[in-house]
Amino acid sequence: MPSIAHPPVQGPTPQKAPYAATTNTSSPPSTLVLIFRIVRWTVYACALIVLILLLHKSTPPPVVTTPEAAARVEQKFADVQQAVAQGQPATLRMDETELNSYLASHLELSGNDAASGAASPGADQPTADTVEQMQSNVRDVKVQLVEDRVRAYVVFNVHGKDMTLQLEGRLGADNGFLKFEPVSGQIGALPIPQATLEAAVRKLMDSPENREKLKLPNDISDLKIENGEVVAQYQ
Repeated sequence: MPSIAHPPVQGPTPQKAPYAATTNTSSPPSTLVLIFRIVRWTVYACALIVLILLLHKSTPPPVVTTPEAAARVEQKFADVQQAVAQGQPATLRMDETELNSYLASHLELSGNDAASGAASPGADQPTADTVEQMQSNVRDVKVQLVEDRVRAYVVFNVHGKDMTLQLEGRLGADNGFLKFEPVSGQIGALPIPQATLEAAVRKLMDSPENREKLKLPNDISDLKIENGEVVAQYQ
C-alpha cells in the first residue's frame, strides 16, 4: 500500500529578537551632554577673555607736566578773578600741558605724597569719607585735549588690582552745570558699548548726589574745548 505522507510538523515560528533598548536611547543624551560641555567651555573662555581685557592696563598717554606750566595757570586764574572783580568779562585758556600740570599739583591721589588730613573741613569741601574713597581708588589722572574733545585716562584700584579707564567726549556748560557728551570709552582693553556708556554718563549727570558737584562757579558763562585748549568764559 502506498504510504501516506504525513505533513511536516511545523514548530513555533521563531520570533525576531527585539532591538536593544539602548540603541536609540543612548544617542540623545550623549548629544545633549556634548552640547552642554561645548556651551559651558565657550562661556568659560569668553569670561576669561573679558577678564583679561579688563585687567589689561592701557598705556598712559604721553602728557607733559612742569611746575612752570602750573604756575602759569595760577597766574591766569588770578588775572581772570581780577577782571571779574572789576566787572569786566574775561576768557581763560589752558593748553594740555598747563591743564595736566595744574591737575598734578592740586589733585590729591593715592600716588601723591599729600595727605588728605591736611585740609580743614568746611561746607564747600569734600567730606573725609569722600576724600578717603577717592584716594584709595584713583591712582593717576591724565588728560589729552584733541581738537574739540577731551580724552581722560584714569588709573583706579579695585581689590588691590590697578585698572584703567579711558573716556573721550565733549565738555560744555548747560544752565550753569558741567555737561559731558561721551564719544567713546573703554575699561582696560575692553571697549564700552556706546549705549551703555551714554546711559552711565546720563545717570551720573542726573544723579541728585552729583548734581551739585557738577555746578560751575557763578561767574563762568561757558566752558568748552577749542583747538586743543580749555576755554572758559567769565562774566
